[in-house]
Amino acid sequence: MTTTAASTQRPVPDVGPGQPATGLPMPGAARVFLALLQRDLFVTARQIPTFIVQVVLQPLFTLFILGKVLGELGYVGPDFARVLLPGVVALAGFIGALQNTTLPLALDFSYTREIEDRLLAPIRLELVAVEKIVFGAIQGLFSAVLMIPIGMLVLDGVSWPLSAVPALLGVLLLGALAGAALGMTLGTSVPPRGIEVVFALTLTPLMFTGATQFAWLQLDGMRWFQVISGANPLTYFSEAVRGVVLGGSGIPTLSLWISLPVLAATLVVFGFAGIRGFRKRALD
Repeated sequence: MTTTAASTQRPVPDVGPGQPATGLPMPGAARVFLALLQRDLFVTARQIPTFIVQVVLQPLFTLFILGKVLGELGYVGPDFARVLLPGVVALAGFIGALQNTTLPLALDFSYTREIEDRLLAPIRLELVAVEKIVFGAIQGLFSAVLMIPIGMLVLDGVSWPLSAVPALLGVLLLGALAGAALGMTLGTSVPPRGIEVVFALTLTPLMFTGATQFAWLQLDGMRWFQVISGANPLTYFSEAVRGVVLGGSGIPTLSLWISLPVLAATLVVFGFAGIRGFRKRALD
């Protein structure tokens, strides 16, 4: 008895969008997402001394010079340290998340091409972009939390109530996510060769108009600068941190009902724009 070639071949399984070519089910999107995030965290943990130096050095010198040295010399009032520390904590969280999202993207899409490995993961491109935002936000959150005990050691007479810790962590997470979303937008919309110019044009204005060294409501006598500062999302991060830790202290702060919606809107708008930019760069 003869057999035809068609009869001796094994049937090829029907491969759907959720299965690899072997016919085995693909891991769930949540599992792959967490695996990518765990890998990024593991790599960062191996370089933790370098990371700490990068995120702490600039805020530390800001606290020491503005809060300690100028205070000892009598150039600033006794309440300045209380205003400064929440702003520097917000600055560390926002800029830390922004930089740690933008710079790796610029490198991955140009020189190292490491992003190509991520694009082979069995999840949607949009989730790969979200993982980058979440990872950047975790780094920003770590930077902000690390600056709290450092700031209290450097500055005299500054203390925050323990009852504010849960709300403070929520504000820090939201602000770090907003910074990472802005970093995703910058990292995917600017050519790698121009990223240094963009940093020079954006980071300095963000840092000095973000109400990190002053309370925004006290700018009534400089209305033009108050308007400029009000266009900076970092302002609402700084004011939200002050509102949580300095509530009822007599220092004027923006209401959380204003600061938190602005931060949430920043996260949504720049997150959407950044994910679209990531998808476009990945497909190109």
